[in-house]
Amino acid sequence: MKLNEKDRNELIKYRIEQAKETFSVIELLIDNEKYPTAFNRIYYGLFYSLLALGLKYEFETSKHQRLIGWFNKEFIHSGKIEKRFGRTLRKAYENRTIGDYDAFVEFEKDDLLELYEEMKLFIIRIEKFIF
Repeated sequence: MKLNEKDRNELIKYRIEQAKETFSVIELLIDNEKYPTAFNRIYYGLFYSLLALGLKYEFETSKHQRLIGWFNKEFIHSGKIEKRFGRTLRKAYENRTIGDYDAFVEFEKDDLLELYEEMKLFIIRIEKFIF
């Protein structure tokens, strides 16, 4: 779908806000020891911010692997965005996949809290890059 500039900018803002809204949801999940679901929301917070970045550069896809590949090629490997954020995305994707598809998964709270902090920095970095 081809968007005009005004609609594109509104959708970019919406996706960034959607990413930031996951912060409070994740905190509730952590407080209630729902770690697999918290990892899922961490990943989706990152994903929403990448959708915003894709919109900014007129790269649109609903395919997670395609969006991640584009991000890694265009921003991580090119040095436009720090490599640590590529690692953050990879860890979040792996944990989300394990939590969603494996059985009897147990995550450590410390690992979750560390990735949650990295996720917040990632989203802020993407937001600053876009605006």
